[in-house]
Amino acid sequence: MNEVKYISSKFTPTASSFSCPKHPAKGLPPEAKSVDVLTVTAVRCQRRAYITNFPVFSAVSVLFLFVSFLFTSFGDYTGDDITVENFFAVILGDKNAVKGGSGKVVNSKPNDRIFIYYSDHGGPGVLGMPSTPYLYGKDFVDVLRKKHASGTYKEMVIYVEACESGSVFEGLLPEDLNIYVTTASSADESSWGTYCPGMDPPPPPEYITCLGDLYSVAWLEDSESHNLKKETVEQQYQKVQFLSSSNYETYNDGSHVMEYGNKSIKPEKLSLYQGFDPATENLPSNRIGFNHRMDVIDQRDADLLFLWAKYKKLEAGTNKKAKTLQHIKNTLLHREHLDGSISFIGLVLFGPAKGPSTLKSVRDRGLPLVDDWDCLKSMVRLFETHCGSLTQYGMKHMRAFANICNNNVSEEDMEEATNQRTVPVRSAEWSPLNLRGFSA
Repeated sequence: MNEVKYISSKFTPTASSFSCPKHPAKGLPPEAKSVDVLTVTAVRCQRRAYITNFPVFSAVSVLFLFVSFLFTSFGDYTGDDITVENFFAVILGDKNAVKGGSGKVVNSKPNDRIFIYYSDHGGPGVLGMPSTPYLYGKDFVDVLRKKHASGTYKEMVIYVEACESGSVFEGLLPEDLNIYVTTASSADESSWGTYCPGMDPPPPPEYITCLGDLYSVAWLEDSESHNLKKETVEQQYQKVQFLSSSNYETYNDGSHVMEYGNKSIKPEKLSLYQGFDPATENLPSNRIGFNHRMDVIDQRDADLLFLWAKYKKLEAGTNKKAKTLQHIKNTLLHREHLDGSISFIGLVLFGPAKGPSTLKSVRDRGLPLVDDWDCLKSMVRLFETHCGSLTQYGMKHMRAFANICNNNVSEEDMEEATNQRTVPVRSAEWSPLNLRGFSA
């Protein structure tokens, strides 16, 4: 009997986060719950990553890297130790590059298979992290190239849940790395939260935040209701694509699940990547947890839904209720400021006729978001220096910065434009220096 090497990073929603799978304790082989773990937790979203070994009935070793929202309260990496650099170091098995935390990393071998599930906020070309800077698509793919060059895995499957998550791989991920990727959305659309307060189905009454998203709920509930020795990667992709894209035949409030990389992996059995729970051996095929339209919300509005649910539950006339209402007001004002700043910058750089269309332009399929990723990061830093932190909401404007770079705008011209849009309301509150740092 061989062993599965299991590394998992799990993001747990607290009051100010937004999403996690419906059944956080399920979807994982039961043996994984009682073995050595490497965990990561953060202030807003408790996050854990763990490495473990447990027996499975598979022909090869599997390395399982799991980055998702789940309930947990302990961690080997916490707070400021949760960074893009540490995430990459753990993937690459580079103990010397890890800063803080337990120092545990992945020590995969040539016959290992790797499964990565990443769920967070996103934007064109970027994935969110509990700390800044964010994870940029080119940097992620460069690490995957490096991992492949090291010869320390056989095949890899990656699931990514985030808004515009397709843009992280579009035009970047080659087909010769033995990596297959599915994303919750295309390069230019949002993903959708579900199991939220006031929705059908609702979360348990003690929770006032969204507990899932269409894509994650679809694949997790599919995996826990099937014999993964029989179901293939392709079969799960097709089911998740149908349920996420159409929202159960309503074709409304859904996103287009995309695929990238080496599609020859699709006929393989899911158990090679997600392990196998003996309790599922006799489950019927093609059964999935939800069989009706799910109420959903744009992921970028899930934080407002949480604040509203919190406000409604607080006692009238209390200081906490007044502060929560002010928080909602300030959040909306900063959103208006971000949107207005982007529109103003587009007007200054490209004129009133071409500004909006230039900033929103979407490249053809197969092309990356931006040609110069260093330029993208520079433009983001310039904007945040003068206009305040993008926050998770402002990540949607990454395409605007990319198009500014694609049109060869100089840093000098960008700085002149952004310098006219300093934060007008509670500037200290929204400064990247007083939040989590710069997004790039």
